[in-house]
Amino acid sequence: MTLRDWQQQMVQELIPRYGNGEAASILRIVLEDAFKVRKRGLDSPMETLDGLLADNIGKRLLNGEPVQYVLGEADFFGLKFSVNPAVLIPRQETEDLVAWVIDWLKWNKLKDASVLDIGLGSGCIGVTIKYKSPGVHLFGLDASTEALLVAEQNASRLLPGINVCFADADALDDSTWPDDWPLFDVIVSNPPYIPYNERHLMPEHVLKHEPHMALFVPQNDPLVFYKNIIQSANKKLKPGGALFFECNEFNVQAVAQLFEPFSDWTGLELRNDLDGKARFISALFRPQKS
Repeated sequence: MTLRDWQQQMVQELIPRYGNGEAASILRIVLEDAFKVRKRGLDSPMETLDGLLADNIGKRLLNGEPVQYVLGEADFFGLKFSVNPAVLIPRQETEDLVAWVIDWLKWNKLKDASVLDIGLGSGCIGVTIKYKSPGVHLFGLDASTEALLVAEQNASRLLPGINVCFADADALDDSTWPDDWPLFDVIVSNPPYIPYNERHLMPEHVLKHEPHMALFVPQNDPLVFYKNIIQSANKKLKPGGALFFECNEFNVQAVAQLFEPFSDWTGLELRNDLDGKARFISALFRPQKS
């Protein structure tokens, strides 16, 4: 069997689970990243299939395992991030949140800003910000030691020789954060935000393979992370600093309302994702008067 034959067979077998478009996209990623087809093409003399590799990949894909976990990496903002089931797979819409932070830093000419990524996961948010804004001092925290290992590996590979400060700490309890951390110019977070009663809306491959700790929140308090992070930001942000959130499209207005009891916040702004759904929020903390 050739690579082309295997590709066509796998697409057909994955269509019932993913549909035509996504099945074809998955196999394109596999061919490019696992079989390096971009370099030699499907019709080259070396198109003979590596049977052991193909069997392993095929079995895992047909079991519903996300292709990013199968390959051990995910594309994000033009970079390759190592991923495994300890971390969420970076989503394309989160690139808009990262771009917003990068643009904000440039607009405010904060070349040596201190940035805190709360809920690091793979590190895709914070590491990308640092990669694109080299002067940034990057800090990050996660309550999962397994996720921290992945974030540290990605930082080491993508930011070689650069010191970053990651900590095993609780986003819901800033007393667990390192005492020697500075005040921050930016705090950014894509925290868990899916209530348990919305689990039926999630694709099977997400529910079965991605870490529930990073996805779901208690049904009786779905905004718990946002409330606690805002309260922590009141203590951890510099005057004039900014807080950036990614939100559930169904609760973005409720998150915006969490800022109302605090007089120190202004400049609240909501932005849409790629599908035109309001998903991102930023707010300024004690902005300096001009």
